[in-house]
Amino acid sequence: AELLLLTLPAVRRMSPVPEELSLVPLHQHPELLEACAELLAEEWGKSRALRLHALQRSSDAFPTCLALLRAPAPAKPPCPCCLVGHVRLSRVAGQPSGLFVESVVVARALRGRGYGRQLMEATERYARTRGFRCLHLSTHDKQQFYAHLGFVPSEPVQIVPFLSPAMPAAALRAFAVPPSPTAAAPAVPAAPRLPLPPPGSGQSPQESPHRDTRGLPIFWMKKDI
Repeated sequence: AELLLLTLPAVRRMSPVPEELSLVPLHQHPELLEACAELLAEEWGKSRALRLHALQRSSDAFPTCLALLRAPAPAKPPCPCCLVGHVRLSRVAGQPSGLFVESVVVARALRGRGYGRQLMEATERYARTRGFRCLHLSTHDKQQFYAHLGFVPSEPVQIVPFLSPAMPAAALRAFAVPPSPTAAAPAVPAAPRLPLPPPGSGQSPQESPHRDTRGLPIFWMKKDI
């Protein structure tokens, strides 16, 4: 697969020297698998083996795991010590131009320096480069952060966790190629749509009509890119 590497603007806040960052597909850099698995396990638990298994399924056909890296030493390839953060992108059922953003995390030692914003902005650039025009996500407690990045409340969506040979051929074709303006919706059932509060109902980034399986509020958000 052709290497797709995005170079980001330098991070200046709280850093004595501007840094060059890049966003790379994890499946093109297997040397970063262990470090990403540790990063995810530190944040959300689960065994290292389970994390590695999920990360190893990253591909250009989605889901795609992306790693945010600091520039390595001159003439050196990316290395685990360069890892800043991680994000995973999956296709959205019934929305050929949409992607679902999940597993967004920045290394704990690097938080508070603007890397989270850099990670999300780089993810938007990557999605646009692949031909997508809308990002979806859900969160329990980071809705204010995403609102500052331009995300707005939305209805729940259903993600396609991976592309299986058992899926209908038409659905596989629809999900395996970048969308086009005339692309038809894939033959995958859309998620049940829960109604959003009517305009003027007072919904705020602190309130949500949706609950997860534990009964906790969950915020569904989207952004047109």
